Amino acid sequence: MQVLDRRQALTIMPFFRLGFRPFFLLGSVLAVLAIPLWVMALNGWFADWQPTGGWLAWHRHELLFGFATAIIAGFLLTAVQTWTGVPGLSDKPLMALTVLWVAARLAWLVGAPMWCVIVLDVLFLPLVAAQMARSVWPVRQVRNYPLVLVLSLLAIANGVTLYAMATGNDLLQRQATAGGIWFVAAIMSMIGGRVIPFFTQRGLLRKDAVTPWPKLDWALLIGSIIVSLAIMQGWALHAEVLAGVVFAALGVGHLLRSLHWYDAGIWRVPLLWSLHLAYAWMGVACVAMALWHFSVFANMSLAVHALTVGAMGGLILGMIARVTLGHTGRQLQPPKSMTWAFVLFNLGALARVVLVDWAYMPGLWVAAVCWTLGFAMYLWSYAPMLWQARVDGQPG
Repeated sequence: MQVLDRRQALTIMPFFRLGFRPFFLLGSVLAVLAIPLWVMALNGWFADWQPTGGWLAWHRHELLFGFATAIIAGFLLTAVQTWTGVPGLSDKPLMALTVLWVAARLAWLVGAPMWCVIVLDVLFLPLVAAQMARSVWPVRQVRNYPLVLVLSLLAIANGVTLYAMATGNDLLQRQATAGGIWFVAAIMSMIGGRVIPFFTQRGLLRKDAVTPWPKLDWALLIGSIIVSLAIMQGWALHAEVLAGVVFAALGVGHLLRSLHWYDAGIWRVPLLWSLHLAYAWMGVACVAMALWHFSVFANMSLAVHALTVGAMGGLILGMIARVTLGHTGRQLQPPKSMTWAFVLFNLGALARVVLVDWAYMPGLWVAAVCWTLGFAMYLWSYAPMLWQARVDGQPG
């Protein structure tokens, strides 16, 4: 869909022509740095260096509100142009949003005063939500209104997290970040429900599309929002049978959805099996949450990391590998190294979820190395694609 004047669009620096370029690149850089820094900090390597709020607060916040939201912003600010026909954010406005995101990350990491971190960090998500609303509202694209809603709720969760840090309320900070994780899960459910069946159909050259399942789609979205709000209120952070039932229902729903989309042919296509496997981690995470609420598991860490590492990290890595190729005018054939990146990443997710119960620190190191190598391989192969113009000479 041609929504911009071609000559005008081609005068923009390639790196700031569409949102996926700066945010996929910089978000992946943060991913490569954040996990090794966290594990090294746990081992006492940085006795004289503390980010704002301390290493635990930084780890909680930056993997969610730094890394994940950068990738979400990059994807949505790019995709919404295709969905609506309304020109996406580019050039100086995109540059300003990118600078704001980078400034917030640096402020956190160097231990800037809390007021400085709040001023820089609290604006990013509301601006992304406002840009999405500005795109979908004029064309009355009702199907994308929930994305604006969940982005706004995610912005509120970030605001509550920052307020809790400023007031020294660790419990509220934990509730807000945990709620934010499940708001991201809601976004993953929405976007995954659109792109995974579509990518599967296109990638396997199937003539028949996957039959939509709208009632299940809405149930999973609404259920994810409800548990997110419940967690932010502190209710679902304690073992509750009712919460366990809700999470069990979500888990069954996600796993049924995975089976509904499944085709044995995906195992021949790394760009497909990586996405399917990441989405299956969503179901695993929900079932694990249910088992924790039923007092089968001793702590919630298994479920949280199945979601944040296996599902969130895996879906991000698979999506950015595929979307970057498509939006830079390339064939959907990733570099061979990405197959190893997907394999390593999922081995790392297993290590973080399972191995740490037997050998905590070795398990963390294995998970950290696999995570870091996965995103480093993406950067090595894809960074030039992100800062150079499209190979087909088109804008974007």
